[in-house]
Amino acid sequence: MKRERILYCLNPVDPTGHRFQIQLTIAQPDPKGQELALPAWIPGSYLIRDFSRQLDTLQARCKGKAIAVRKTGNHTWRCAPCRGPLAIDYTVYAWDLSVRGAHFDESHAFFNGTSVFLGVIGQTNEPCHVKLVPPTQARGWKVYTSLPIASGHPDAAKQYGFGVYAAPDYDALIDHPVEMGTPQVLRFKAHGAAHEMVFTGVAPKLDMARIARDVQKICAAQIALFDPVGKQAPFLDSASRYVFMVMVTGDGYGGLEHRASTALMTSRYDLPSLGVEPTEGYQTFLGLVSHEYFHTWNVKRIKPAAFAPYNLSRENHTRLLWVFEGFTSYYDDLMLLRSGVIGENDYLRLLGKTISAVHRGAGRHKQSVAESSFDAWTRYYKQDENSPNVLVSYYTKGSLIALGLDIVIRQGSQGACSLDDVMRLLWERFGRDFYRGAGTGIGENSITRLIREATRVDVGEFIERYVEGCEDVPLDRLLPQWHPQGAPLQKRAGKSGLLPQRGIAITWKPASSDPTLDIRTRAIQGETQIANVFEGGAAHAAGLSAGDTIVAIDSLRVAEPGNLDKLLHRYKAGDVVLVHVFRRDELRAFPVTLAAQAESECTLAAI
Repeated sequence: MKRERILYCLNPVDPTGHRFQIQLTIAQPDPKGQELALPAWIPGSYLIRDFSRQLDTLQARCKGKAIAVRKTGNHTWRCAPCRGPLAIDYTVYAWDLSVRGAHFDESHAFFNGTSVFLGVIGQTNEPCHVKLVPPTQARGWKVYTSLPIASGHPDAAKQYGFGVYAAPDYDALIDHPVEMGTPQVLRFKAHGAAHEMVFTGVAPKLDMARIARDVQKICAAQIALFDPVGKQAPFLDSASRYVFMVMVTGDGYGGLEHRASTALMTSRYDLPSLGVEPTEGYQTFLGLVSHEYFHTWNVKRIKPAAFAPYNLSRENHTRLLWVFEGFTSYYDDLMLLRSGVIGENDYLRLLGKTISAVHRGAGRHKQSVAESSFDAWTRYYKQDENSPNVLVSYYTKGSLIALGLDIVIRQGSQGACSLDDVMRLLWERFGRDFYRGAGTGIGENSITRLIREATRVDVGEFIERYVEGCEDVPLDRLLPQWHPQGAPLQKRAGKSGLLPQRGIAITWKPASSDPTLDIRTRAIQGETQIANVFEGGAAHAAGLSAGDTIVAIDSLRVAEPGNLDKLLHRYKAGDVVLVHVFRRDELRAFPVTLAAQAESECTLAAI
């Protein structure tokens, strides 16, 4: 067969040292000197991560002879000119147990391509082949990835086997993570499309049948949302199946989307066990699954123009993350309800938690979700002790904006349209053919026009006030006119206009009747440290600061955050207490006037 232009060979050689050995062979290197680059960030996680810092060694050879290679930037290298096959040998340290990086020990190996595959500058549009070599010390390991097998290659991998896989270009190569090991695996089909879920880590008595049944319903509901007629899964343009790669830990949580797979991290205590009724944590896990699967459409194919294509060497700024993460955050729990895996009361409880979380953050009055989207690289992903006072989440407030838009669209169209129609227009216009060469993205100022095109409803004022501005979405007014099940509208008795047959009532109350210091704490080696001081609150007025370790309240020792709550229970709002803290190694005392809890906790109920 024709020689591969670009071939990677990845060998997990050192499980105790956590190192992959990789050889990149370039059949036709640039005769002027081949440039190489490793991505500075991974799509879906908007922070410069400097993956190149994990490269241990790097050497170059041409026709068996060593040639010079030097680093030209934080993430780039240049080889001396040569003709003929160029081989780059390098080692990657893989000890990042997260959804973003690479991790390898005696139990498994996982990697994202952004951490391990050097890009060949000038040839990133060329097809790539990857040979995965089994670790010598492991027995029974298999390969789990949505990366297609290199059909027709003499060393092509068999399903779940080691061998050669293929990608049409570098962008596709790094968008199919790989899990190797002996995980627990479940499989199902949704509208005929194959899916599998791979659980790595200790998860005894895992109720695989329940998980398969619930996740299948979620996937089927989302496929039907975007393609109600054909019901074709979106990933069939780039893979034969969709793979959920779940890393199970004691307290982990997170996810990162890819075009035909997702990497997830979850707590084993959130997963259902055989013979035991699932906890609320299981709904958290299903919400994470739903969120990342929704991204298969919204961000992996429907993209902002700033991401079409990605520039992996620097930040890619957009003011639209509230659409891509916020809309996805609205639909993630809503699809649990629509698919039937949770009931209405559970959905309203989850939505109430989101509303409460947004309203506790004073930063929502200072930063818009459009600004939050643009500043994700430097502010949202680099939060510090002052962040709650100055930032708003484009995830959570973005989800409330999506909810508000859904209601406004239903009202403005007299029930004929909803946000679903917007998502289907975005899919048809920007997503369906993205990986078939029609890769355009949504312009920064296009979303109002696109919503109007999809629904004939003008949401310009709504976008101006709640997206570009810092006003709260008026849910107290909107929720009584909406129902999550999409109940049909009915005529308002004796008046013009329409109302839903059912609506949602929202009530507010304090999180507790106890007074508060207006701080957030964390336990550090058995001590209570202030993590955040909320601007304008009791601690702020008294002079307490983030990082202070609380020693005592009115001469009674504070050992841990739970003990602090018990001590404050003795007092009422307006009482003055003497708070002793260590600031660094200096003991200080602050009289603090305790405040009443704000009415920041909302409860939702159908009416």
